[in-house]
Amino acid sequence: MLSKKLYFFFSLISFVATSSFAQDNLIINAQDSIAVSPVEFDMLSPSRAAFYSAILPGLGQAYNKKYWKIPFVYGALGAGVYFYDFNNSRYNRSRTAFKLLKSGKPHEFDGLDGNIFLSEDALVRAQKSYKKDRDLSLLVTVALYVLQILEASTNAHLLQHNVDDNLTFSPQIIKDVTNNKSTLVASLNFKF
Repeated sequence: MLSKKLYFFFSLISFVATSSFAQDNLIINAQDSIAVSPVEFDMLSPSRAAFYSAILPGLGQAYNKKYWKIPFVYGALGAGVYFYDFNNSRYNRSRTAFKLLKSGKPHEFDGLDGNIFLSEDALVRAQKSYKKDRDLSLLVTVALYVLQILEASTNAHLLQHNVDDNLTFSPQIIKDVTNNKSTLVASLNFKF
C-alpha cells in the first residue's frame, strides 16, 4: 500500500515536471486593463517660469496660468517701492536742511515763517532714521522680487505632479457604536 502511494506520488511529480518543461515556448500576451495616457511635461518649465519672472515680475505667474497672483506680486513690489521713495525723499529733505543749517542759510526746519524748528541733533537723528528705513525698504523690495521668482519656479515644478483623484487623503469622523464616541480617522488611498 505504501509503495503504491509512493509510486503514484513520484509519477505525479514526474508528469508535472515533464509537462511544465514541454511548454517553454508558450507566449502569453497580457494587456493592461487600465488605459494610461502618458503625461507630457516640460522639464524646462520651472526655469522658464523663473526666467520670465526675472524679466518682468508677474510674467512667470502668467506663464503658469495663475493670473490671480499677479496683483499680489505688483502690490507687494509697489509697496516696497513706495516706502523706499517715501523714506528717500524724507532723508533728502533732512539732509538738505542739515547742510543749509551748517552753512548758515535758511532751511525748511529753521522755525521761521511758520516752519517747525528742528535742532541740529534732531536733523542728524532724522537722517539716520530715514536712511535706515530707506535701506530696509530696498532690502525688502529685493527680497520680494526674488520671492516672486522662486514662487513662479516652484509653482511650475509642482504643476507637473500627479494630483488626480486616484491619490486621495480623506479624513472622516466615525461614530464608535461600542462606546458612543466620535473618532477621527484618516485614510490614504492609492488607486492603480
